[in-house]
Amino acid sequence: MTVHLSLMHDVEQALEKGTVGRRSELLRRVTDLFILGAVQFQDDEVAQFDDVIMRLAVDIELSARALLAVRLAPIPNAPPNIIRALAFDDDITVAGPVLAQSGRLDDLTLVENATRKSQKHLLAISRRRPLSAIVTDVLVQRGDRQVVLSTVENRDARLSDAGFAGLVQRSAGDDRLAECVGARPEIPPQLFIKLLAIASETVRAKLEAAHPQARREVQQAVAEIAGRIRAETLAGSPDYEAAQALVDTLHQSGELDDSRLRAFATAGQIEETTVALAVMCDLPPQLVERGMMQERAETVLVLAKMIGLSWATVKAILLLRAGKRGIAAGELAQCLAQFERLKPATANEIVRFYRARQQIGTELPT
Repeated sequence: MTVHLSLMHDVEQALEKGTVGRRSELLRRVTDLFILGAVQFQDDEVAQFDDVIMRLAVDIELSARALLAVRLAPIPNAPPNIIRALAFDDDITVAGPVLAQSGRLDDLTLVENATRKSQKHLLAISRRRPLSAIVTDVLVQRGDRQVVLSTVENRDARLSDAGFAGLVQRSAGDDRLAECVGARPEIPPQLFIKLLAIASETVRAKLEAAHPQARREVQQAVAEIAGRIRAETLAGSPDYEAAQALVDTLHQSGELDDSRLRAFATAGQIEETTVALAVMCDLPPQLVERGMMQERAETVLVLAKMIGLSWATVKAILLLRAGKRGIAAGELAQCLAQFERLKPATANEIVRFYRARQQIGTELPT
């Protein structure tokens, strides 16, 4: 089937001398003809309709373009050129139906559109089913909150690891987004844990309830990640800078020793204690801070044994790192037993391992 010759004659006349209204009327008739026979048309026939519709659609009214988009968007073999033109229309009433529905738009076209067009265009794309990761990467990176939420809530949208990483970063301070991201079953475990570390208590409780089998591991990892986050911000704080200056002065004058370190810990001076322990162990303060914030005490015990601290000082440090939660007598006794069993040579070997890992940019083992 081809476009009727009489209709083609009318089209040519409308393009030459017809009004906008006449072109719109002919566009409706041609579109009717295409929709009625779409399932039967071959590629060359679709291309013929594509050419005619494209020519008629030039400079037609907004309402006519919007109607054309609504009618063609659901058609699997809709004319590809006019579909692309509608998708890139500046008016979302025209572009929206096509962006949300048309199977004629491939991933590269969607990426181009999402890179160039408005947030309303991105929102329409986010509602497509299915939606590939190459497209969602752009939506997560460029979209506003509404776009990102729509993307995450679309269960037929695939998300890459990079996409999830961006979503976790954007979830900070946004409970609804954090909950939606955490509810995605395919979120990588390490990013799920990082999400929990930055989520509010309310969201964390909901997500932990949804993953009861991993609650213990999650809680431990959250504490450790929280420590890393705190360590990353520690170096820029005024308290840290003052602690570093004080400890450096004590170290240069030979006054930095076991008793001075115990005094810092007993007084609750976390920054001074951390920096002093780092200087005495010849390790970066941020590395020691991570060890101080871990749930388990092994790192602190190793550092203490390596520099020959007394149990009184070690106990003061353990109480300091426990903070308000405190430390049970049984747990303290276990730490003492571990500390006494640990050989100085072993502690030195472990610290050498810490230093080697630090030099290649890795972190303390957890």
